[in-house]
Amino acid sequence: MSIADRVRVKDVQLLSKRRYELKSATFDYRRSNGEWQTQVREVYDRGNGAALLPYNLNTRTVVLVRQFRYPAFANGYDDLLIEAAAGMLDDAAPEARIRAEAEEEIGYRLVHVRKVFEAFMTPGAVTEKLHFFVAEYDAAMRVSDGGGLADEGEDIEVLELAIDDVLAMISDGRIVDGKTIMLLQYAALHLFK
Repeated sequence: MSIADRVRVKDVQLLSKRRYELKSATFDYRRSNGEWQTQVREVYDRGNGAALLPYNLNTRTVVLVRQFRYPAFANGYDDLLIEAAAGMLDDAAPEARIRAEAEEEIGYRLVHVRKVFEAFMTPGAVTEKLHFFVAEYDAAMRVSDGGGLADEGEDIEVLELAIDDVLAMISDGRIVDGKTIMLLQYAALHLFK
């Protein structure tokens, strides 16, 4: 039996449609014991995204960004977030979008990007699936200072950091962004062995 056989959507109401959509869904779900249960969930649909970790094996460095994130601030985080470069797909293919984000945010025109996995980041409430990429970089690939797009509210600082330092920053709480931690752990396990 597929999951689709266990879900009967009864009603979906649009609660908000500003930048993204917030909906309330009422559905019946067939539990593992065979009983049907009615459930109501709010679902935030912001589209899918992509995240990137540029790395340099020779210098043992990675490129990250530092920027303000209002939701983290609203939850009590009183600092800028250190993150992997990322962005929403906006109907583009994941690889094409992450190449554009690399130029916009970190100022690098990358030669080869490689998809390493996909993941739902908050599947209990948000539909977004992220496509995760890694790419080797060197100084010759730098085409601008990066910094993001001011008209999108971006004010991004580009950071080139040693892999050992960023792994320590996870442990001491200076890096708290989930997508970034996932990419850095991937790099520690598979790239910087």
